[in-house]
Amino acid sequence: MINIGLDMMGGDYAPAEAVNGVVSFFNNHKNTPIHLTLIGDKGQIEALLSSHQISSELISIVPTTQVIEMHEHPTKALKEKQDSSIAVGFHLLATGKVDAFISAGNTGAMMVGALFSIKAIEGVIRPTIGAYIPREDGSLGLLVDVGLNADCKPENLQQFAVLGSLFAEHILNINNPKVGLVNLGEEEGKGNLLAQATYPLLKENTRINFIGNIEGRDILINKADVMVCEGFTGNVVLKMAESVYDIVKRRNIKDEHFDRFNFEAYGGVPVLGVSKPVIIGHGISGERAFRNMINIACKMIETELTSKIAGSFLPPDSNA
Repeated sequence: MINIGLDMMGGDYAPAEAVNGVVSFFNNHKNTPIHLTLIGDKGQIEALLSSHQISSELISIVPTTQVIEMHEHPTKALKEKQDSSIAVGFHLLATGKVDAFISAGNTGAMMVGALFSIKAIEGVIRPTIGAYIPREDGSLGLLVDVGLNADCKPENLQQFAVLGSLFAEHILNINNPKVGLVNLGEEEGKGNLLAQATYPLLKENTRINFIGNIEGRDILINKADVMVCEGFTGNVVLKMAESVYDIVKRRNIKDEHFDRFNFEAYGGVPVLGVSKPVIIGHGISGERAFRNMINIACKMIETELTSKIAGSFLPPDSNA
């Protein structure tokens, strides 16, 4: 049985919305063999669950006494708050007591935990995080990196392309995903030094379906399925996309496409390149986001995405 750890104390609306997400997940997956390990304040969690009929075989609670707040320094907080829901969650993941870990808590603490408690897959220089991009035709693309790695080398971007392609293929169900390098022009040789040096690496990489450079106007249409850039550019694009949704809502514009810019529709984003599934949610995650984060974690485990990534980064002379 799949066992997923869920930080119940992470996020602005914890633990109420995390509990709502758990209830919603089980209401929609009545016969799914999934066990959820709920990590946090036992009294609060039990009180919120008391009015719902969830079998004790499907959930267990690991009590904690501390919470890492959003404003706290990630490394210091993880070191000093060993009984926090995030620290305990990573301990459970590292020791094999859960198969994946989800939190909408302190993003920095989640990244530090993923990188130092779980470690990168052998051969991965830097793990990355991506963001789902709703395209005009109703499909989803993946923009990677979106903030974890603000400064990169060409080798990093090449690996992001491979990681993003594997995620797009196995989680977004895109066959032979098209990879585009985000640039300020379509022609080969365009862009800054990073883009110019990355292009030939992607062009020669037989593990990906590289289609060349893409421009900013191509990001919201179905030109490339995986859009690769360093985290500085990616984060700017992501935050602008989030603001589109906010503006549309404030202006009371009803449009099916822009409704898909609501991050809750997709839940959180995985840290790609670490040895076990870690999902990071937005701080204002609600019921729908938590339910979808659990869904993503389940799919990552069921498709054995981490093992597929590890296999893609085996050295050429490996007999494994």
